Amino acid sequence: MSSPRWSFLIAAAGSGSRLGGAPKQFRQLGGRPVWRWSCDTALSLRESGRVLDIVLVLPDGQTEELLPECGKLGITAVRGGATRSESVLNGLKECRGSYVLIHDAARPFITEALSVRLTEEAERCGAAVPLLKCSDALKKTDGCSIYPEDRNNYLLTQTPQAFRREDLISIMREGAPADDEASLWMASGRKIAQVSGEEANFKITTKFDWQMACALAGNMIETRVGHGYDIHKLVRGRPLVIAGVKVEGSDLGLLGHSDADLVTHAVMDALLGAAGEPDIGTIFPAADEKWKDADSIKLLHKVLSMLTAKGWKPDWVDATLNAQQPRLGHLISSFRDKLNSELGGSSVSPVFNIKVKSAEGCGSAGRGECMICHCVAAISRKRAI
Repeated sequence: MSSPRWSFLIAAAGSGSRLGGAPKQFRQLGGRPVWRWSCDTALSLRESGRVLDIVLVLPDGQTEELLPECGKLGITAVRGGATRSESVLNGLKECRGSYVLIHDAARPFITEALSVRLTEEAERCGAAVPLLKCSDALKKTDGCSIYPEDRNNYLLTQTPQAFRREDLISIMREGAPADDEASLWMASGRKIAQVSGEEANFKITTKFDWQMACALAGNMIETRVGHGYDIHKLVRGRPLVIAGVKVEGSDLGLLGHSDADLVTHAVMDALLGAAGEPDIGTIFPAADEKWKDADSIKLLHKVLSMLTAKGWKPDWVDATLNAQQPRLGHLISSFRDKLNSELGGSSVSPVFNIKVKSAEGCGSAGRGECMICHCVAAISRKRAI
């Protein structure tokens, strides 16, 4: 009998109106959007083989904007509905697993350990939900008087919640909208296993929750900085490729084993240096013919995959290109937009910048013999909770 296959669904289609301002799932928390925290945990689960696929349910209007980033992460973006139940059902239809973990994007501090406990219990029982005991004394009011309640009779519900997917789809199609999927599951008469929740796995709802999340995130992020450098000789008869952009109309190009895109090379070395990895000459050696005339953007994709596998993401990359000729100032925005996109940035949240400096007639670059590029990259990843 084959092992159950799991999907991870992140519900991020809510308005976040109770907190005010920008929807909370898209606010920057510790250098990354709130939804990305949950996604990073899901990516780790996928890397370990516990999760088959990841589905992110987004509000109308955000789906198209996040499609490029989702594509690079290998996750599916789905448009949500008018209610939570509609949104989750839209996501469930795109999941490929026989079981699914459903998680609120506004709970950024989910752990792999909690997810694993839930999958184990759901495979045994059909469904599982994380619950926390109430630590505060409880009271009930009828508007006039206050009455004590036994807190031992109440539990706080968290996500992710784990279910057999087809069963949950059937229940949600027939049932009325509910605050969470566990309520619908139990209302159908099915059993659900209880798993101990985690206090750090709280939902960001109020301003105080946001302040707490910011404080926690500051202690959970590991940051590194790396430097990259590259130099290539200018020659005639070679295409000139800079920052992934082919420069038209130049009779000079850069000499190298690959396409000699020195800006992208410097970016890769800065990222690799920050992550403590070898340089590109070691990873893509010139002695290997398969890298001859290689597209440096494709090499950058391989480098980014290496970093992603270890939890790293680029936060900011700044490059300085030293070139006397040809004139490149009019192409700076093209260079910036191209690498910003490749590195996972957007027009709203860019992660790449480049300056082009004249060599002022000094040295080999000033004599038009070569181009030189320096780059600094800052990367970050979550520490284990």
